[in-house]
Amino acid sequence: MSTSPYARVLFVGPDLARGSFAELFQRELSALRGAAALADIVDTTEGYAGLWQRVRDCIAAGELPLLLVDLDPNASSPYLDWLRSELQAIGEGVADRLFVASSDAGQLDAVCALIEQPERHLGCVEVPALPAAHAWSCIPQHHYRVLLCNGPRCIRRGALPLWKTLRERLKAAGRLECEGGVHLTRTQCQFPCDQGPTLSVYPAGTWYRVSSEDDVQRLVQEQFVEGREVVELIMRQM
Repeated sequence: MSTSPYARVLFVGPDLARGSFAELFQRELSALRGAAALADIVDTTEGYAGLWQRVRDCIAAGELPLLLVDLDPNASSPYLDWLRSELQAIGEGVADRLFVASSDAGQLDAVCALIEQPERHLGCVEVPALPAAHAWSCIPQHHYRVLLCNGPRCIRRGALPLWKTLRERLKAAGRLECEGGVHLTRTQCQFPCDQGPTLSVYPAGTWYRVSSEDDVQRLVQEQFVEGREVVELIMRQM
């Protein structure tokens, strides 16, 4: 039995409205929380204007307390502070009844369990002040610019978990967004799809096919730590 104290729970994040990932997410959410929960999905793929309006509508309808479960896979502490500060401004006078929780949309059982754990929710009053100069307003230190395709065919070939692994391995190797390191970006389709998952490295302009965690480990160690191309992974013009 639910013990949630919230009048409304919104599920917020990119890729929740359309596409295969959204289809699976919606199917699982409906099974766990009922079909009515589908109306509580707010997709942020194209921006946050729809979310801000939805929050205003909930406030106007008296649907408080309100919990936003943020499912953005790139969520970070500064991002959550920004989200909470925006809600604090929108909810002036009722901000103490707005709350945020962060989780991974791929683990929907854990997401639903999180709703019942208010000790893991963040309020929207006394939000830590955002710094005058944000780290995200600066060009990250780097030598290599790495573009990993997250287009539909590369996603089907496993590009999303490989992106997460690549980021983790770069961070562990001390090569993520630092002097001499890597600035990593996900892109839409880069082509050539049939050789994907596709990863391109600049300034050299080398294109790799990276298809497994072993490939990721080799790329990090040989290309970004030792500074030499991984010849066996380089794509060839067909």
